[in-house]
Amino acid sequence: MLTKKELIETGLPGEPEIVESFIQGCIAAEQARVRKEKVLGWIKQIVKGTKPTELITDENRTYLEQAAEKLESLRSRRTPYAERAIKAPWKQWGDESLGEGTIQQMEEAVSLPISVGGALMPDAHKGYGLPIGGVLATKGAVIPYAVGVDIACRMRISILDFPYERFKKDKRKFGEALFEETRFGVGVGFLAGQRDHDVMRDPLWMKPGLLKDNYRKALSQLGTSGHGNHFVEFGKLTVKNDINEPSLQLKAGTYLALLSHSGSRGFGLNVASYYSNLAQYLHPDLPDNLKRLAWLELDSKEGQDYWDAMELCGRYAAANHELIHKHVLKYLGIKPLGYVENHHNFAWKEIYDGEELIIHRKGATPASVGKLGIIPGSMASPGFIVRGKGNPLSYDSCSHGAGRLISRSAAFNTLTRSAMKKILAEKDVTLLAGPLDESPQVYKDIEKVIASQTDLIDVLARFDPKMVRMADEGTPRRRKDKTKKEKEVCL
Repeated sequence: MLTKKELIETGLPGEPEIVESFIQGCIAAEQARVRKEKVLGWIKQIVKGTKPTELITDENRTYLEQAAEKLESLRSRRTPYAERAIKAPWKQWGDESLGEGTIQQMEEAVSLPISVGGALMPDAHKGYGLPIGGVLATKGAVIPYAVGVDIACRMRISILDFPYERFKKDKRKFGEALFEETRFGVGVGFLAGQRDHDVMRDPLWMKPGLLKDNYRKALSQLGTSGHGNHFVEFGKLTVKNDINEPSLQLKAGTYLALLSHSGSRGFGLNVASYYSNLAQYLHPDLPDNLKRLAWLELDSKEGQDYWDAMELCGRYAAANHELIHKHVLKYLGIKPLGYVENHHNFAWKEIYDGEELIIHRKGATPASVGKLGIIPGSMASPGFIVRGKGNPLSYDSCSHGAGRLISRSAAFNTLTRSAMKKILAEKDVTLLAGPLDESPQVYKDIEKVIASQTDLIDVLARFDPKMVRMADEGTPRRRKDKTKKEKEVCL
């Protein structure tokens, strides 16, 4: 009998009801002594839209007709693609050229029949489907790839009740805290001392299918960080004027702060991949250049299932940061004075002109009136605590970072670690671990990026990194490191 894995490899959507229907059809075909290879060929054709009556000439077609009907019913409930006569309006922030591919992706996104408008932040660059740094407003539908693969990637900064000057005198203990209480890399989790959080008791984890299948992976990676531009770092926070916000009160001065950037780990990636593939199946009429902008209607079962999974990814990502900060500070015996946090790579239901829209912020930060957020720079350039102004032209959004100037592959081909070390030394930054493709040279000038969005945000404080830990470029995908400081295992 064909396995679930073999069925999915034919292009069949992974929806449990659909898979189970085809499994039953395969059982019936097997009992009728139909060869497995023949059944596999039939299913591949059915997935492409061929009806069993056109494909199978004998009574064996009855084994798969019911499954094919359910498959067609799933596909028939979607809004068909039709290019808009007039594209939805969008606005760009920043003077620097974002590149032809970035602009083209935005133009394609606002050509969808579900699109209402969009914006490009000054840190934008080409991504998959929607640009990174892209904001897209849609009506009644969500686009998995306009959210992104690292769903709910997130920032959190804790301002610490500890003099910055004392940190400068005794960095060793802070380095130990980062080595002992953080983990980085693809698939990496805690070998010992597995983290615990109420998010893992969310009843959604028990929902049969994707969420239940990812529970153990998510549990093993709870409280850890990914690779790429994910980091945990200590730095100097400079507050020029008193901050008196409902969620944060600080006197003007200099503080030590802990800043982290990470997301929903392998769980979020699996949710993104599963529902993006499902959306593409449901929209076979999309041209090839728009495949990654395939959407799910929110009033459909699959659309609501994705939304629930995305929301769970958001709670899970927030829990990861909460645990990172909790354990690092516990190791040091330091208490926080307050914190600021925010998502990007997410979708929100928001009201504009009296209408509910779905606002996708892929690499963009929420910036509604009074909303606090964090915009980081690089391992050797400042980040900023900001307060949103609520500009409706940007759909209440601002940038999520400095934005890349060169790709990761180009960084490895053109940059040197010695040059990176020189920049870090000039900025008095201690790098515990970090890849060459995250060198400060790969990023835009964060000061210019901030200056280009003064109609979106006010700057409240500046954060300068001083001790940084990331996933090193040599971190393997599969690791069982039993050394004292690096108790990591891929689960």
